[in-house]
Amino acid sequence: MLSLLSPELTEYIERHSPAPSPLLAELRARTFAELDDPQMQVGAVEGALLRMLVTLSGARRVLELGTFSGYSSLSMAEALPADGHLVTCDVDEVATSIAREFFARSPHGHKIELRMGPALDTLAALAHAGQRFDLAFVDADKTNYPAYYAAILPLLPAGGLLVADNALWSGRVVAPNDEDARAIARFNAQVHDDPRVDHVLLSVRDGVMLARKR
Repeated sequence: MLSLLSPELTEYIERHSPAPSPLLAELRARTFAELDDPQMQVGAVEGALLRMLVTLSGARRVLELGTFSGYSSLSMAEALPADGHLVTCDVDEVATSIAREFFARSPHGHKIELRMGPALDTLAALAHAGQRFDLAFVDADKTNYPAYYAAILPLLPAGGLLVADNALWSGRVVAPNDEDARAIARFNAQVHDDPRVDHVLLSVRDGVMLARKR
């Protein structure tokens, strides 16, 4: 999804935010040149926000649902310590083939573990193995956002942070009239009503929900 802001204001924000690394800039160009729906990739500002959140939270273990071509994975991996670990999940063999290439080329790629398959299955396996994460980023199929939230929260410790992209869905959450918009509206209400978290909904790009486990 694209920004709800005007092109002029979006360009201004990008000029006053950190520029992506050359490898990330190349990855963005490859994504737009070769993949369908390249707008699914997080923007440069959101990538910078993710890096900042990993740094501020002191996260050492990160979980991501929705790898796509790997821009958000690499953005977060850049902020992880050398022994940090990021597990990212996807089902798209085409998009993740580009992600694998760029992970291999990045000095931070060794921190990233790509798991293919339905995310709910991966979440169940991670829970069964007793794995825990300091930060989780959700940018996968929208209809499962409520289920992803329910499955991820037990994997976070107190103080753990959940970040969800597309929380405004181009403004359609105000009067949702399709399955994706209704699912995201349910997710937003789910987080808002959950006494286990502190949260804020931001208007960054297509909306970012932040939820910190109490």
